[in-house]
Amino acid sequence: MDDSEAKSAGPIEPASDLSEIAAQCAASNLLDVAAQLAGLAEDLKALAARPIEPIPIWAGCSQASGGVPLAVQPPGEQELHDRVSQHS
Repeated sequence: MDDSEAKSAGPIEPASDLSEIAAQCAASNLLDVAAQLAGLAEDLKALAARPIEPIPIWAGCSQASGGVPLAVQPPGEQELHDRVSQHS
């Protein structure tokens, strides 16, 4: 870098000024992180207030359903009776 480039680049700041700028940037970044954490805490609080709904057990994909998994339904009394009588 020649003298003309050095002059156009601006004055050289003392190290103490750079340290202060770095400290201000770090403080700003910490405030941003704190704000994000506060938002996440609010989201978690809202999720915690919602009841947990059971997830159906998936039987796998069916050709008739177009590849959409079907929920397994427990057999009815008649179906249980038919199964038992088949094996007797």
